[in-house]
Amino acid sequence: MHRVKDVLFRISGVLILFSAVLYLFVPVVAPWIMAFSAPVFTVITLTNPYRGKSLRGRRLFNFQLLSCLLMIAATWLMFRERNEWALAMITGAVFLLYTAVMIPRELEKEKNKP
Repeated sequence: MHRVKDVLFRISGVLILFSAVLYLFVPVVAPWIMAFSAPVFTVITLTNPYRGKSLRGRRLFNFQLLSCLLMIAATWLMFRERNEWALAMITGAVFLLYTAVMIPRELEKEKNKP
């Protein structure tokens, strides 16, 4: 089951990026791809909570959730044909990149802590 979730997580992440690029060429189709991939990405993120005990790690997980919500907001803005979708998506991507780097570091600190 973990492998299926991992594959779905990766595919939905790639589809989110694909829909952002596709919006430039086919703005009618891109929101529908995003409407599928952003919720899948969010649900898988929600089902894999932060396993550590540190306050900083929980805060980083909350940043992950915020980035998922920003991607869902970007989807809504895509459907409304508002150009602000790009701002919401970029902001979510920055938060997601930050947490992708920092959560493993935080888990490693907790593991090495006596």
